[in-house]
Amino acid sequence: MKVLVVGSGGREHALCWAIAKSPHCGELYCAPGNAGIDRVAVSVPIAAADINGIVSFADDNDIDFVVVGPEGPLVLGLVDRLEAAGVKAFGPTAKASRLEGSKGYTKDLCAKYQIPTAEYARFDEPDAAKDYIRVKGAPIVVKADGLAAGKGVILCRNENEAYAAIDHIMIEDAFKGAGAEVVIEEMLAGEEASFFALVDGSRALPLVAAQDHKAAFDGDQGPNTGGMGAYTPAPIVTDAMAKRVMDEIIKPTIRGTAEQGFPYKGVLYAGLMITDDGPKLIEYNARFGDPECQPMMMRLDSDLLPALVAAADGKLDGVTLKWRKEAALTVVMAANGYPGHYEKGSEIKGLDKASALEDVVVFHAGTKDDGGRIVANGGRVLNVTALGATIKAARKRAYEAVDLIDWPEGFCRRDIGWRAISR
Repeated sequence: MKVLVVGSGGREHALCWAIAKSPHCGELYCAPGNAGIDRVAVSVPIAAADINGIVSFADDNDIDFVVVGPEGPLVLGLVDRLEAAGVKAFGPTAKASRLEGSKGYTKDLCAKYQIPTAEYARFDEPDAAKDYIRVKGAPIVVKADGLAAGKGVILCRNENEAYAAIDHIMIEDAFKGAGAEVVIEEMLAGEEASFFALVDGSRALPLVAAQDHKAAFDGDQGPNTGGMGAYTPAPIVTDAMAKRVMDEIIKPTIRGTAEQGFPYKGVLYAGLMITDDGPKLIEYNARFGDPECQPMMMRLDSDLLPALVAAADGKLDGVTLKWRKEAALTVVMAANGYPGHYEKGSEIKGLDKASALEDVVVFHAGTKDDGGRIVANGGRVLNVTALGATIKAARKRAYEAVDLIDWPEGFCRRDIGWRAISR
């Protein structure tokens, strides 16, 4: 089978790494790939958002199966275009991708199908949004409706912060059109977790849960990022809690999207708050988490590729996946200044030493090969991922690998996994 993975981040490196091990995979390509992906797949210089280019490449090269990594191409309708061209693809259609592409749409779906979530309101005019905040008070959460690379959610401790958040999103257009509308919702109390399921349009196969760290700095301080580290399993998601998530959140969502005429196929990622009253949906994502995918792939003890094909074919019934008993943890190394302004082009050394450690894989997120030198080419640059008997052991091994990497222009949090370890 000829397989094309779309994307260039750590998630896509992890997916390529897992798919490359499959005996069903004959040739593996990635568009556009990165310096780490180059070691397990053939990178092709086509941007993930270049829908025409990807469809043409798949058609010209007789690609059998396309796995779409990031949310942008999904919302732009890449899966629709591939299927129209006769190419099988893993991921939701453009309409189904609205679960991630529009937070307001998802909240309305929750209301209609009684999916537990925070109280909310939608606004397309700044003054009306501010009036709502004056009535509701703070703390409160302000969200850009559209795609904002994981940075469009602002937690506001007081009303002035909320007013400033509305101005930042709607008037200053900080997220390039994603903030034409905002969702304002109550701030839930509890512990966050990430829950994943493969979906085939009518059935769902739960995967393992994970937890990530959004804040840039230790102690959950600093601005929100795309994610500074993650681990699995998530101790807060017990077997009983996972059943509640499936029954109260995932299954009603699958039923709802099907009833509305666009059955969901792909991976469904539920960002959850585990409250005293049970699980509540914070938001949906229409793809694997990044960086949660990286430790998940380290723990996967089954062939990933047939499961992805089964989801695309609507045939998940009977599919099972096995997971390693060990825990896995990933530490994100980012360029200094991220998530704000950062420089590209600095050289990264010591990667071979880090990768040589037992049960360690360094997934590349934002790198390129510059004449044999590996250089930084993004904000989140490396995902140093390790297995261990416990989350504490996996963290120890991951930071041993981090300390072998020579990259003065980068930084990382030193407390990934603290919640699980403190339990």
